[in-house]
Amino acid sequence: MTETPTMWRHRNDSTHLPEPRPLIRVYTPPGTLDSLASSYERLLGTERDMWFAYPEKGLNLAVVGAFLLIEGAEEILAPFRAVDGTLLVDSAQTYLTRLAAEGAEITDPLTKVPTGSGFTARHRDGTVIEYVEHRPTEEGL
Repeated sequence: MTETPTMWRHRNDSTHLPEPRPLIRVYTPPGTLDSLASSYERLLGTERDMWFAYPEKGLNLAVVGAFLLIEGAEEILAPFRAVDGTLLVDSAQTYLTRLAAEGAEITDPLTKVPTGSGFTARHRDGTVIEYVEHRPTEEGL
């Protein structure tokens, strides 16, 4: 992987999203994130707008268009594969409240993540979605 800052985001604050931004998860083994992200950039004709390490989970992630690229060893990726998708939202707490009212099961509670905060829920139909809000750091990342 090329030398990249720990985290950078072009669109780093999801507070004013007019609607959730769906992200399709793509898993990739160690050492392949940069080449995979470059491939998606060429395919979609757009640049990645996020790149960050999640050392507590042993992951590196990038976002290109509607694709969330997740790099890690297979044993680390295994539990993440049970999640059907990710939604970038304006307020994780708002969605947590809505989902609880709709009878969803919160499988991972609201937690601080490198980009802000998020949680995972199993909808009543069985779909498992990660809900994440992004907030800039003091460094503007």
